[in-house]
Amino acid sequence: MSNQLVIRNMTRPELDELVDWAAREGWNPGLHDAELFWATDPAAFIAASRGGELIGGGAITSYNGEFGFMGFFIVRPEYRGQGLGNTLWHARRERLLARLRPGSSIGMDGVFAMQDYYAKGGFVFSHRNMRFRAEITKRTAPSQVDDQDIVPVASFPFAELVDYDRSCFPAARETFLSGWIAQADALAVGCQRASRLSGYGVVRRCREGYKIGPLFADDALAANALYARLAEFAQGGPLFLDAPENNPAAMALVRQQGMTEVFGCARMYLGPPPAIAHERVFGVTTFELG
Repeated sequence: MSNQLVIRNMTRPELDELVDWAAREGWNPGLHDAELFWATDPAAFIAASRGGELIGGGAITSYNGEFGFMGFFIVRPEYRGQGLGNTLWHARRERLLARLRPGSSIGMDGVFAMQDYYAKGGFVFSHRNMRFRAEITKRTAPSQVDDQDIVPVASFPFAELVDYDRSCFPAARETFLSGWIAQADALAVGCQRASRLSGYGVVRRCREGYKIGPLFADDALAANALYARLAEFAQGGPLFLDAPENNPAAMALVRQQGMTEVFGCARMYLGPPPAIAHERVFGVTTFELG
């Protein structure tokens, strides 16, 4: 069998393997991430194999050809330092560019140690997304505000959710959202003010504890009310939230909730930075699909 590196589309079972690798790297994937990610964009998952053996992979998700996201980039430890990851990364970038409309941007969350490498590939630093951890050992009292309620996100028309999400994410992602808010072992809630959606969040069970993502809200009051309800679901913790440093209110929230910084990534873009409502982003959805 040839020992040449082959770059190709990944099979569904190989994605399960990639998620297991991610768990071993400490990325703490959600229990249902593989099935949800695959349903969003099956063509996004790229494999590198040699001699018939999977040695690396990654995602190149296209959101309606309007915005791309590179994530889930892993090479097995024994194959690192041989230039194979470099070949895979550049192949993924070119494949994703071909999947997007001319002029569309690509985002990524890269570990800080690789930031200079990604910059050589054309990506420009935007801000840091920092992972915070809280130990949820007792029932959290939800915020009480007269003009707002925390209700199941399914209480709102799906089109309203898609529109709100689009204000915080660079492209509409109906397919992703339909599965994400309905996944097992999770809770998806919205903040209702004057009968309209003013924020929403999702918390899901992971290999360790729970993760909130996304957490989008009009303001800190709504974000804290959503966080309290999601944390209540995550009894027994730990609970993780990936908060963007370019939203001061998000940094205030993690301090107020007594969370501890444990990890971080550099958000970078190839192409123009997307025009989104950064002040509404209190927690990003995932480091893998954006």
